[in-house]
Amino acid sequence: MPRISTNIIGFSSKLIVVAITGRPMTNVSIFPKSTESDGESSFCFRNSKVNAAKLIPEKIRKILLDPQKEEVPEVGELLLFFAARSFHVNNVIQPALAEGKYVVCDRFTDATIAYQGSGRGFNVDRINLIANWVHKNIEPDMTILLDAPAEIGMERAKKRGSKDRMESEQMSFYRRVRKGYLNLAKNEPKRFAIIDATKTLIEVQKDITKHLENLVNE
Repeated sequence: MPRISTNIIGFSSKLIVVAITGRPMTNVSIFPKSTESDGESSFCFRNSKVNAAKLIPEKIRKILLDPQKEEVPEVGELLLFFAARSFHVNNVIQPALAEGKYVVCDRFTDATIAYQGSGRGFNVDRINLIANWVHKNIEPDMTILLDAPAEIGMERAKKRGSKDRMESEQMSFYRRVRKGYLNLAKNEPKRFAIIDATKTLIEVQKDITKHLENLVNE
């Protein structure tokens, strides 16, 4: 697995978001191994030091992903995602940034704009209004967008086993989500790093490493 070659301890903190266009879930295990200094990692991964199952946001996430028979109202889905994000921002992201770490987060408000905005049809201005309330001036310094056609992404999701609620939509939904992500990237090209996620895992990791090294050496 590629390793980031630059020691970034002492550099200003950054928030790095990993997102993917072709499927609902992102796995930060694809992320290249970070550098370490005096035994301490320069990167903070979401939930890396705690039992994720005990975290309130993970309990909210399970509710949202549970393919239960009870209907989840779209507005309820939107607000629950933001509720979980408020816990992450307050309890994980802000403290790590205050320590000068680079925080790696799988999904952030871009995902909400793509899924609930482009996918569900929510007004993006309203989403941004809630986002400003939840995380104020905390925004990603870099968003690594792993781009793949929806068909490829969902085929990969099938190989993991049974589908969760967010993986059970029509293909047209995921195509709208992908378009939403790509529109965000088009509007903010300096923040987004688009990576071809149809490549092999090693190739994707090398591409991520290249973009990260550019970021930490700014």
